[in-house]
Amino acid sequence: MERIVVALAGNPNSGKSSLFNLLTGAHQHVANYPGVTIERKEGYCRYRDYEIRVVDLPGTYSLTAYSMEELIARNFIQEEKPDVVVDVVDASNIERNLYLGTQLIEMAPPLVFAFNMADLAQRRGLTFDLEQLSRLLEARIVPTVGNKGEGRTALLEAIVQTAREGRGPRTHIVRYGGEIEEELARIEEALSRSDGELVHQYGTRWLAVKLLEQDDQIVAKVGQREVLDVVDKGVRRLRGLFRDEPEIVMADRRYGFISGACQETIRNSVERRHDASDTIDALVTNRVLGLPVFLLLMYAVFWSTFALGEYPMRGLEWLFGWLAAAVSGLWPAGSESWLRSLAVDGIIAGVGGVVVFLPNILLLFLAIALLEDTGYMARAAFVMDRLMHKIGLHGKSFIPMLIGFGCSVPAIMATRILENRRNRLTTILVIPLMSCGARLTIYSLIIPAFFAPHWRGPVMWSIYLIGIILAVVCAKLLRLTIFQGETMPFVMELPPYRMPTPRSILIHMWQRGWLFLKKAGTVILGISIILWVLATFPRPEAEHRSGLDEAQARQVALEHSLMGRVGHVLEPAIRPLGFDWKVGTALIGSLAAKEVFVSQLSIVYAVHSEDNADVLRERLRANYTPLVGFCIMLFCLISAPCVSTLAMTRQEAGSWRWVVFQFVGLTVLAYGITLIVYQVGRIWM
Repeated sequence: MERIVVALAGNPNSGKSSLFNLLTGAHQHVANYPGVTIERKEGYCRYRDYEIRVVDLPGTYSLTAYSMEELIARNFIQEEKPDVVVDVVDASNIERNLYLGTQLIEMAPPLVFAFNMADLAQRRGLTFDLEQLSRLLEARIVPTVGNKGEGRTALLEAIVQTAREGRGPRTHIVRYGGEIEEELARIEEALSRSDGELVHQYGTRWLAVKLLEQDDQIVAKVGQREVLDVVDKGVRRLRGLFRDEPEIVMADRRYGFISGACQETIRNSVERRHDASDTIDALVTNRVLGLPVFLLLMYAVFWSTFALGEYPMRGLEWLFGWLAAAVSGLWPAGSESWLRSLAVDGIIAGVGGVVVFLPNILLLFLAIALLEDTGYMARAAFVMDRLMHKIGLHGKSFIPMLIGFGCSVPAIMATRILENRRNRLTTILVIPLMSCGARLTIYSLIIPAFFAPHWRGPVMWSIYLIGIILAVVCAKLLRLTIFQGETMPFVMELPPYRMPTPRSILIHMWQRGWLFLKKAGTVILGISIILWVLATFPRPEAEHRSGLDEAQARQVALEHSLMGRVGHVLEPAIRPLGFDWKVGTALIGSLAAKEVFVSQLSIVYAVHSEDNADVLRERLRANYTPLVGFCIMLFCLISAPCVSTLAMTRQEAGSWRWVVFQFVGLTVLAYGITLIVYQVGRIWM
């Protein structure tokens, strides 16, 4: 006869004792744990060909080792390695009881949930989707009523099946947010270089979590100075960011994991929590109001990006205009010099034409950081989850898409949270449709050039919304064709709302803004010089420029250059979109980095006077219509992403064929949609 050891865990007053009695009957005995007066109950029962030993652990609310009961329960699970742990949950008060469950999930033993007092939960109006909740928690769930003898056979069957399967890798774990996960990764790396026996017994992630929570027992077990130094640095950094202990923030994340799982699987609850988070969630996650609230908040973000960014942007325009005039003044008036042109038309106009939009970039990232740190972005993903399920994805796919508003490269890396390869590839392929910060520089140039102030917010909001809608439609088509298959469930964490610290928000904003500045000072600088060379050489003969004023001479020189010749070759293909050869050359440059579109237009139009952005806008207005301006933004939104994004797609998808598919597919889609919009717009206008 095979033997199975079962540890019975649960909160006090969860009905654990009645369930223990139900399983073991008279076959039990009581003693004390060695060295303490805490009662230890054990019992036996037989089921099929198994003898099951049941150990009733002390009732605890968590496994943080603050009390002797918690320490005994935790040590038994970690050191005795029972075949199955049964977490007895008061089904009528599930969110509080599942906190212990999240800690058991982190310990990763073979786990079964007994939803006890199921009759009381039913009387209170709670309806469970146990099948879905079981998939989210990756454990069997058995409804029981211990004091009435209900659920015994089903629970024993679940114990036997779980013991047979043993401990397996988990897909769904509590994620603690970017900053904490970074510190956990550093601690895990340090642990991997330390005591192998300790890591083998407890697991690197669980040890890292406990060390970051400053668990005295685990700190004493680890002992290595190298590891503890990494922990100390991480704790100090997180305290500075959150103005709270890491343990408190991590507890919030666990409750967010629980809240997300319950939101998806529990309905018609008469008993509701009346805390601030639930009051806000009643509005922002409402089935009817949730999506309009999200769209309204996004509109407010885009409106503030323009309204608040206008004045600092004008200050940067003045600075670069002054710099261009100062550098230009180093040469005699009216003289021609390729070095002067390189400095003024290439470097200052190219890089400056992008950097002047830094205030808009910082404001957008500030707003997104504020929404992320307060906890709202998790709600946005939850709201979108209902729509994402309809297109064959999970709401978690929307999280990388939200990151894509900043940059597609980290967004594609963020798809690692999706274990299902079909979901992951689908998300990777559509992420470039989310307007990244680089595209914002294009919108910030085009929108004020062609649209009145009261239309700027709505136009920008519509561009972002078009990207989201196209991503949804393309994802649906991909799941119906190339990536057919079932969508794996994930827990949508809903962390309690927190008031973010100014330091945390400013750090998030500056980190992303600094990446933008580094790109402007390296990649865009190099590309601007290359584009200037292509737009300057070969130079036309002197007789071709005789009798022409400065503007006409520049036009002739540009058309004679290599860039001008390539643009003219490209022009017949893009003319149906309303674009000329100048826009065509800028589109070519944007393949290296989207911001280069603005740099190239600055070079093409030789904008290097004061208020260069305003001068460039004036020249765009003189050459194009608002319809063409909108089509430029539309094409830049949809068309092939930059080289960095393509490289990341290759890395994460593991094949060049997905890179080619993404590049060709998005380019064809951009051409088709822009063609329709321009041609229909011409008829109406």
